[in-house]
Amino acid sequence: MASTRQENKLVYERDGVFVHTCMKRSNEQDALIPGVLRLLDKGTDSVLDWSPVDEDGDTVQMHCAKKDSNSVVELQKACPPCPVEVHDPGFEPDWAVVNRVRRKRIAGDELLATDPPQSRRSKWSFSFSLSDLKSIRKNKPGLGWSYLIFIIRDGTSFPALHFHHGGSRALLAALRRYVALTNSLTDSRLFLVQCHDTAALSQSMDELKLFNDTSSHFVSKFIRDPYTTTMGGFSRVTTFFRDTLGPPTEIPQRRPAAEVADPLHEAIPGINISEEQEPGFELITCTELGPRPTVTRGDPLSQEEWEGYMDGAGQLQRIDELKADIHRGGLSNSLRKEAWKFLLGYFPWDSTLEERRTVIKKKADEYFRMKLQWKSVSEQQEKRNSHLRDCRSLIEKDVNRTDRTNKFYEGVNNPGLSLLHDILMTYCMYDFDLGYVQGMSDLLSPILYVQESEVDAFWCFVGFMELVRTNFEENQQGMKEQLEQLSTLLHLLDPAFCDYLEAHDSGNLYFCFRWLIIHFKREFCFPDILRMWEVMWTGLPCPGYHLLLCCAILDIERDVMTDGKFGFNEILKHVNELSMKLDVEDILCRADAIALQLAECKELPMAVQEILGQTRSPPASLSPTERSPSPSSITTPPDSTAYIADSSLEMLQEEEAIIN
Repeated sequence: MASTRQENKLVYERDGVFVHTCMKRSNEQDALIPGVLRLLDKGTDSVLDWSPVDEDGDTVQMHCAKKDSNSVVELQKACPPCPVEVHDPGFEPDWAVVNRVRRKRIAGDELLATDPPQSRRSKWSFSFSLSDLKSIRKNKPGLGWSYLIFIIRDGTSFPALHFHHGGSRALLAALRRYVALTNSLTDSRLFLVQCHDTAALSQSMDELKLFNDTSSHFVSKFIRDPYTTTMGGFSRVTTFFRDTLGPPTEIPQRRPAAEVADPLHEAIPGINISEEQEPGFELITCTELGPRPTVTRGDPLSQEEWEGYMDGAGQLQRIDELKADIHRGGLSNSLRKEAWKFLLGYFPWDSTLEERRTVIKKKADEYFRMKLQWKSVSEQQEKRNSHLRDCRSLIEKDVNRTDRTNKFYEGVNNPGLSLLHDILMTYCMYDFDLGYVQGMSDLLSPILYVQESEVDAFWCFVGFMELVRTNFEENQQGMKEQLEQLSTLLHLLDPAFCDYLEAHDSGNLYFCFRWLIIHFKREFCFPDILRMWEVMWTGLPCPGYHLLLCCAILDIERDVMTDGKFGFNEILKHVNELSMKLDVEDILCRADAIALQLAECKELPMAVQEILGQTRSPPASLSPTERSPSPSSITTPPDSTAYIADSSLEMLQEEEAIIN
């Protein structure tokens, strides 16, 4: 026995590693079996072993009631029940969460001394030699817990092990001491295993089914009230995401029935945390980045410089150079009203003065036709149109609380508020499918402030919504993709910080959600957000520039979080309190420096190339949505009574006088 203990070495041990017994979307109970995962070095062989947490030989199973089930959370086992603490998320959860169960587990020394008797092993237990390991399947990068699936050479796939408390990275590091792990050339989520001193493994495996989003019900509830679920309380955003945005995955193959129970299928309905990656779990962190350059900002583009880009017909020349100047320094206050129309697609960049005059007339007519549609709806008609009633109700609530401290919108019976209301109602006629979603008023407010024109502000707002529309769609696919892309970037730029966030339950980056959905509108003061938006609207230096801005903010705040040993709650609180305290010029410089640093890297992972728009066919997720900017405001607001119903023609007349 002594010699056995001396030969056997416990290399890795982790509790809180779970198996989910019922992955189907059904009313059946889902049993979460907690277990301990160990890697044992036995001298001549290395073994990976997972065993359920036992108490007097009986497996502990935490049963979680599904939605519409008559049963509640219960603990089933042969021995007297252990105390169970239940947490109710508070809004129609698909399953309750068992926070803590006291239990006894086999000590590591006991397992080293002798393998557990077969009579004590659960049907879910498994153990295999690393020499038989063929590949390791990891979850898709994104939100929540990580999981790993181990496949051995005979094709057997073991149950997915969900690391509820982290630890997958440490396991992979331990495994690399005994086997070589390489990424599959065709599947970034698949590790191919090559035992030392053995022939190379085959680099092929059938692909598993990808994630499906079936959680629009909860997303819809979030969309209707982002003020309370997103902007007002980060903890509720976390709960929301855990209950809605985690995509399910299907497990390909199971062990024989004699060794394990029924096959695993879909992820836990509703929450799906277990199907997501433990943050920091990316091989892209091995990419060597060069030094980060120092970047300085330029002065805002002046009216005189702007006119220097125009020819005699009022057509802009050297547009790429002009966009670069805007990105480098932004725009002067007097120039914003005109330049924003180009940046937001209201005016074509190559249009002449006469063509823009035609556009204004056409767009004004189109706008007032749409406005007349909702204006002419009678009270009786509206009673039979729930969509219009809901939009009107939300708009009226939001308008009354949008930027009321700004002189442009303050006071009672302010004409600016009336224009905000009318533009948003008209947008519901423009985009029937999307309608109005809370948060849109935040995006419109600075645009109307700058344009001082109902028609111009509407069409500039339409251009902005083209960039950020997926942020407000009910399925939230755009937000999911952006969070995944941000996680990918951060893993490449600062893997150590990712490890810290992961260890403190914040690797999912939920705290960045508010930044992304309304593009920093709540994080910067009015003048700064105007500057940030116009810089981002140039589309330079890359489509995913707003993600680099997130990385820049985190780069500034990382030491505060790590030195202060911030946990989950402290990180959320700290990020929330950054509002109105950030230096926009510093952040823009850092984001540009990051973009240059990545551009100089010759071997960027494909996922990062897609975010930066370096691939030949950028994915749809990097189109307008990935270029969207963030809201802001002007320093000295004009008198709200100075509104002009439609100032575009006057602006063109002034422009024509300059040209002539």
